[in-house]
Amino acid sequence: MTQHLTSFLEIDPQSDFTMHNLPYGIFSEIAQANKRVGVAIGDWVIDLAVLETHGLLQLDGNQNYFNQPTLNTFIESGKQNWQKVRQILQNLLSVDNPTLRDNAELRHSVFHPQNAVTLHLPIHVPGYTDFYSSKEHATNVGTMFRDPKNALLPNWSELPVGYNGRASSVIVSGTDIVRPSGQIKLPNSERPIFSATRKLDFELETAFIVGKATELGQPISIEDASDHIFGMVLLNDWSARDIQQWEYVPLGPFNAKTFASAISPWVVTMEALEPFKVKGPTQQPQPLRYLQENIANSYDIHLSVEVQTPQSQKSEVICQTNFKYMYWSMAQQLTHHTIAGCNVQVGDLMGSGTISGPTEDSYGSLLELTWNTTKPLTLSNGETRGFLEDGDRVVMKGYCEKDGIRVGFGQVENTILAAHKFEFNQTEEESYETV
Repeated sequence: MTQHLTSFLEIDPQSDFTMHNLPYGIFSEIAQANKRVGVAIGDWVIDLAVLETHGLLQLDGNQNYFNQPTLNTFIESGKQNWQKVRQILQNLLSVDNPTLRDNAELRHSVFHPQNAVTLHLPIHVPGYTDFYSSKEHATNVGTMFRDPKNALLPNWSELPVGYNGRASSVIVSGTDIVRPSGQIKLPNSERPIFSATRKLDFELETAFIVGKATELGQPISIEDASDHIFGMVLLNDWSARDIQQWEYVPLGPFNAKTFASAISPWVVTMEALEPFKVKGPTQQPQPLRYLQENIANSYDIHLSVEVQTPQSQKSEVICQTNFKYMYWSMAQQLTHHTIAGCNVQVGDLMGSGTISGPTEDSYGSLLELTWNTTKPLTLSNGETRGFLEDGDRVVMKGYCEKDGIRVGFGQVENTILAAHKFEFNQTEEESYETV
């Protein structure tokens, strides 16, 4: 059982940001644009740059780790420093430590109300990879678009399937999403049309952040994989299903997936998630030796998606699932990613793939929840959705809870804007249509 930690700050027990969490992010005060490293605690952001300046957060050497516009410099400093900062912060925040508790002037400069700051993309993302590791999700999609008896392709149960995505369009929560346009092949048409997507979808995912770089040609063993993972975020890997259906053969996702991948602003460390480790699903057939794990390799993370339409007063939950259903673990994903010699860099983002559970209300996309619009979703105000419409707001949340201890991710939320109107000369074979 994990020992309960008590702070001199008043923290709601249902807060995502308890003493047991202490996630990292990048913030700036609304009055100025100086981005720096912060840690969430209750309703506050701890300014690590101020603690560093006052000598309360000294790491090796004279390196400036926290007056930085991304977390990359601190992450690159290594696992020993990750652990050291966590211990220092838990000590400074303790109810028994007078350093901050009894110094009102210092507290005023260290603590900022979360509702009074701007949160930014927490990391520089050199590379982005998205996996396809939920057996339930892959089975649902395979059933919809292929022979239900052969929903999973033969390689799916042998290796973590993935593709290299577009790092430049990784965005932070709160960024609006412009509805993408592209080529769509309608069922009874010989040629595609150019159109705004009619099937804009969310994908409920998490992602892990690489914390230790490797050299080209240097694979990461399954035993060492955890040393290369800094923490996790929520991820909405937005998808245009109709654009994807036309373009993905023979090389996989392209424009249907490159327009936006949104992450939550707070990075929850693996150390904070350690008490919530669980064993993942049984893998059959047993993976090849380089992918075999003999330890608890998953996490009990409760996940949900909420949707708010322009006509509704508040968002409502439309699905609930759990990270523990994931077939392939993060360690297996990272090991397989590097087995051919691919080098990884600090800040690389690795998406889980859509996370779906075994029941219809635990499916992590509208594609599944509405079974590709054949079973429209009815909201509490009577509106229906097959896919998302302009003005819809999507909110994803995640948390762990055990023995009275809560560690949460906050949320990732985005609102959909109308597609750009393109002006170009059309030939007889081309047309432009909007939703």
